[in-house]
Amino acid sequence: MSIAYQLKLPPFAPAVILLSSLLLGGCASSAGSSLMDARAEVPTSQKTSSYPAVFDPSPKRKIPAMTPDERSKLSQELNAALDRAAAAKAQGGPLKPINR
Repeated sequence: MSIAYQLKLPPFAPAVILLSSLLLGGCASSAGSSLMDARAEVPTSQKTSSYPAVFDPSPKRKIPAMTPDERSKLSQELNAALDRAAAAKAQGGPLKPINR
């Protein structure tokens, strides 16, 4: 034996469903244009960027970053600091900061 359940809707239910589908359908489309024009309305992106492209080489410098004299002085300072660190490590004492 089976019992059939019947769903009883109020008489205005089909009208509510139809009206809500029309209202929601109106939100999906923009006024005055079709969905095919959606790409035409999108503004084109600008190709300018503050970052250089990945594989573009950087432009050559007009003046070098360091002169040969500055480079040799920096190399001597680095070697002296490494020698002091090696000597302090050999003595077993803590490293002392350099005051300038």
